[in-house]
Amino acid sequence: MPAKTTAYDSAEFLDSDEAIEEYMIAAFETEDPAFIAQCLGTVARARNMSQLSRQIGMSRSALYKALSGEGNPEFGTIMKVMQALGIKLHPRFEDLPRAS
Repeated sequence: MPAKTTAYDSAEFLDSDEAIEEYMIAAFETEDPAFIAQCLGTVARARNMSQLSRQIGMSRSALYKALSGEGNPEFGTIMKVMQALGIKLHPRFEDLPRAS
């Protein structure tokens, strides 16, 4: 008899602010815009995509597409989603060699 498997969904494990914070920190560490958008989509699903779409004034299907990792959302959309989810960006300087 073959083993039964189920699809893995990260959203099922994002059940606290701490879990979401660590998830998003890891996403930003990749520096991959498509992956970051996809992770925001996962957080949005964990937090209720329908409610979020109403809150930011986008259709649910447009929001799913934008945050799929396949879409190319505008920065303004990313900022609206992050604000609605309570996620903040904090600029920090990286130690880079300075031009003389």
